[in-house]
Amino acid sequence: AADPDMTAMAEDEIDEAKADITRLDEALQLMLIPKDPDDSRPAFLEIRAGAGGDESALFAADLFRMYTRYAERCGWRCEIISESPSELGGYKEVVVRMEGPTDGLGMGVYGKLRFESGGHRVQRVPATETQGRIHTSACTVAVLAEPDEAVLIQINPADLRIDTYRASGAGGQHINKTDSAVRITHLPTGIVAECQEGRSQHSNKAQALKVLTARIHEKDRSERATKDAATRKGLIGSGDRSDRIRTYNFPQGRLTDHRINLTLYKLNYIIEGDLDDVVTALQVERGAELLAELENRNG
Repeated sequence: AADPDMTAMAEDEIDEAKADITRLDEALQLMLIPKDPDDSRPAFLEIRAGAGGDESALFAADLFRMYTRYAERCGWRCEIISESPSELGGYKEVVVRMEGPTDGLGMGVYGKLRFESGGHRVQRVPATETQGRIHTSACTVAVLAEPDEAVLIQINPADLRIDTYRASGAGGQHINKTDSAVRITHLPTGIVAECQEGRSQHSNKAQALKVLTARIHEKDRSERATKDAATRKGLIGSGDRSDRIRTYNFPQGRLTDHRINLTLYKLNYIIEGDLDDVVTALQVERGAELLAELENRNG
């Protein structure tokens, strides 16, 4: 007769091996993904409060905290470029630059966060709600690859209007004494970027120019992606910030990513920066799409 202990050990080993196969299969799919040269680059993360007033601004602050905690786990550095706080401690808008090491697959900040672009919806009972009713509000997120110096040089200075103004908000005694904040407008497209966090006009201008170039670069990328999407319907979408991509349901402790039908009942961990399961699932799905596309092209 079979030894029950040996049988139990063998079953445990089989379960472990199956889990290893799943993990290795995911890793293999990620290795096979055609690389985007921007995947290893630093990125600008923009979070904007949408419909929902104060509650939306508080959710924007929660998202900011979630992403900066995730960045800490990845060993990335974060630097706020511009911010517009709300009265209750949230953000109407915040732009942060993230930079740091790539992982074993060559994925850096942009490669890991690129699929966060889009509309994020929250369902919860706000702290200001006395009747216990669940409210729905939304924020938009945009993730832009920081362009390299070669791309920066391509912008014609004659196409730029540069305005300086006095910075507002936190920043100590120096903040309102000089016109150190910089706003740059790209006249052909109307795209605007500003920076007020640096101590000098020079550093703010350099950062604002990088953000502006990233936004122009992203507009071109988005237009190309929209053209491509006309010929193929990618699940993950073009990264358009009007696409609703994800719902955070606090009463149920649930996160749902609508693009890939991913539902996780661990929202309390995710909102604290434990984003690995979400990021990996999106990368695997993207890899499967790209590989299917290559097979169709070659087949």
